[in-house]
Amino acid sequence: MTIAKGDRLPSTTFTKMTENGPEQVVSDEYFAGRTVALFSVPGAFTPTCSAKHLPGFIEKAEALKGKGVDEIACTAVNDAFVMGAWGKSAGADDKVTMLADGNGSFAQAVGLTMDGSKFGLGERGQRFSMIVKDGVVEELNVEAPGDFKVSSADFMLEQL
Repeated sequence: MTIAKGDRLPSTTFTKMTENGPEQVVSDEYFAGRTVALFSVPGAFTPTCSAKHLPGFIEKAEALKGKGVDEIACTAVNDAFVMGAWGKSAGADDKVTMLADGNGSFAQAVGLTMDGSKFGLGERGQRFSMIVKDGVVEELNVEAPGDFKVSSADFMLEQL
């Protein structure tokens, strides 16, 4: 079943690259007591994700935080090493937290997977964004296959 507005996020674990190596991030703790702008991309270093999606959130980070977002996070079905390298190469630094969903557990738990086998990607997370307040989905924006419209930072800014 696909997650919906008003639903609590399921309990899962992400991995984040730190100076000391990969670190586990428990979703229940991560989302508790704050507002997070979370967006998912099919893959790090892929064309739309690298040219538009992540750069848009980096560029609009201050505007989003000015509207009450405590943290901006990007997730993808990639490992923490790839997500860390992608964030570093894109200049995400202190603007966007890169959360690896290496086994696709989060994408599966929220019911937002896609089959990228045609492109050699296997099962991945769909392109989407959500505003999460204290672990509850306040807004959910899921893209149609191949689209990049409703999951952008600009669209999210209009929702806040």
